[in-house]
Amino acid sequence: MKKIYFDNNATTPVDPAVREAMLPYLGDFFGNPSSGHEYGEAAKEGLEAAREQVAALISCEVDRVIFTSCGTEANNLAILSGVSAYPDRKHIISSPAEHPSVLEVLKFLQQNFGYEIEYLPIGAGGGIDLEVLSSLIRNETVLVSLMGANNETGVLWPIAEIGEICRDKGVLFHSDVVQMAGKEKLNVGELPVDYMSLSAHKLYGPKGVGALYVRSGVSVRSHIMGGGQEGGSRAGTENVPGIVGFGKACEIALHGLAGYAGQMKSLVDRLSHTILENIPDVLINGQDEPRLANTLNVSFEYASSAAMIQDLELRGIAVSALSACHSGDQNPSQVLVAMGVPESYLHGTLRISLGRYNTPEDVDAFLDILPNVVKKSRAGFAV
Repeated sequence: MKKIYFDNNATTPVDPAVREAMLPYLGDFFGNPSSGHEYGEAAKEGLEAAREQVAALISCEVDRVIFTSCGTEANNLAILSGVSAYPDRKHIISSPAEHPSVLEVLKFLQQNFGYEIEYLPIGAGGGIDLEVLSSLIRNETVLVSLMGANNETGVLWPIAEIGEICRDKGVLFHSDVVQMAGKEKLNVGELPVDYMSLSAHKLYGPKGVGALYVRSGVSVRSHIMGGGQEGGSRAGTENVPGIVGFGKACEIALHGLAGYAGQMKSLVDRLSHTILENIPDVLINGQDEPRLANTLNVSFEYASSAAMIQDLELRGIAVSALSACHSGDQNPSQVLVAMGVPESYLHGTLRISLGRYNTPEDVDAFLDILPNVVKKSRAGFAV
């Protein structure tokens, strides 16, 4: 039985070329990049070459890239740096659709330091109203933190327009673009963002490495105390093999960006059209909004996500329902709740996220199985 992986928004397989790039830094080039001898210099060269590759993916100056352990740390660093820049401002705007690494930091700031957190409403299609955002910003607002692409629905938010609003009103703007990087063009010269978070394992790089873009002149304050690595912005010896792999993954993604969307869209369109034609009582969440080309979030009325995922797993197909960070959560998606998805559909949702190694044959195999999987789940669903 061929196994099919349709959970690429949770993580992607490491590209073979990325593994090859990493191997020398697990062997001969094992030095500490902060050391002054030849071993350290070799590691340092790999580190800085990777920084150039990451910078090229988002079209920024090389010294604007800070390496972190993951996207979660990048989000933490951005938010904590942003609020430290203006300690007298205690109002932050975000959304209920953000990643837990944003929401939990905001909760921490609210509970321990008295910040007021205001959550931007999400429309029925998963979009946001820029006029509402503008109206919420006030003199006490220090930061707006809104993601570029939702990890569950794939809905894209207009970060260029969001950034312009924030810049006009003198407010810092952080965007988590972990799901966008490698899928959509990102040029910080055209995007007025102050902080932007990325993660390697979402674009065919290794786990355990991420990056934060910080605009020139914007505050960054390390919340990991120690040595002066990353220009004093993030203490701790850098994960050189992982960073080298991250850089290579960014280089590959940049070269493949032109053809990626077309490849993914043709597969996802086939999925959505066939599901709607062959299975009754279905919602495609976010279908009328701009979306990542690889992502399909679909809800089946009176069905069970857990039952369908388990049944598909037994048939060799991996999908998910929520963000991987919520995979053990029995509650319905907070994103779909915020969108107003009817209760009868909430518990029967699948997130299908394709990647560069998926084929039309994979899609056809999934479509052959899915109607019976849904039918079986509905038969056992307690209304």
